[in-house]
Amino acid sequence: MAALDWYTFKRPLPREATAVRRRTYRRYLWLVPLLLAALLVGGYGWAFKEVTVVVDGQERVLRTSARTVGELLRKLGLRAAHVEPPEEGPLARGAVVNVVTGRQVRLVVQGEEREIYTRGQTVAEVLAEQGITLEGGLRVEPAPETPVTENMLVRLIKVEHASVVEEVDIPYGIRREPSDRLLKGETRVLRKGRPGLERRVWEVEFHDGQEAGRQLKETQVLAPPVDEIVAVGTTQTISRGGQVLRFSRVLTMLATAYTYTGYNTASGVPPGPGVAAVDPAVIPMGTRLYVEGYGFAVALDRGSSIKGNRIDLFFPEEADAWRWGARWVKVYVLD
Repeated sequence: MAALDWYTFKRPLPREATAVRRRTYRRYLWLVPLLLAALLVGGYGWAFKEVTVVVDGQERVLRTSARTVGELLRKLGLRAAHVEPPEEGPLARGAVVNVVTGRQVRLVVQGEEREIYTRGQTVAEVLAEQGITLEGGLRVEPAPETPVTENMLVRLIKVEHASVVEEVDIPYGIRREPSDRLLKGETRVLRKGRPGLERRVWEVEFHDGQEAGRQLKETQVLAPPVDEIVAVGTTQTISRGGQVLRFSRVLTMLATAYTYTGYNTASGVPPGPGVAAVDPAVIPMGTRLYVEGYGFAVALDRGSSIKGNRIDLFFPEEADAWRWGARWVKVYVLD
């Protein structure tokens, strides 16, 4: 009997029974989408929660998947000057989040800048929010009564004062005295000048350790300066070879010598006795001169090496030019 029952159980169902089973499966197949939709709705309800957000007194209810208060604020694009519960706290289902928005302000404290959000309407209120008092030499810019604007810069400066003492030289003056013992253009120092010494006391203001300004509070002359005295020549005539020569100035120049080169002078005339090469910036071309030890000359030539207080004198004979060599002479610019 047991063998018969096992056989009967394993024996294939008749074709009619198989068709009935298939019709039964098809009858309940439409329930599958409903079950999936129910699972999705249940998951949505589990992931999203209903919370109340109060922004600057304006209340609204919303559904959100945010897990923390800070994440909720970021999703809403809110910048909070103050929020309760704290941003790092978890966001529970049915929570009430109070948000107070504010303006962004760049706060610089002794050179270090940070961004804050504030509900303050004036700079003074911003400082009060941050627990900052203007004590110990602190100064704020702009002034405490200044209205707050978006992205404004508020600087807290440590102001200190100190007295600085220094000793400085007092420049000496130069006093010129005419002298008929000197030729015009000549000078001679009769007394050398000497700088004086002055003591100065400054009140110096420092901002965050850097000097921002100073004011002179006291001066004291420790040693007065001594003026330099210079004699200035006034004589404009000299006597040479029985002639009285009148000149406008006298120059001390380094005189060299040259002879025929096969070229004309810079002024176009052939070189000859009494021709001098000069720097036109010092002595204009065509100027009449009297050179000590040489005699009369005219500035008719120039040279690339004749610059400044230099003069080159012509000699017909090369031996004479060699004998002259190079020497310092007085050159009189004749009227």
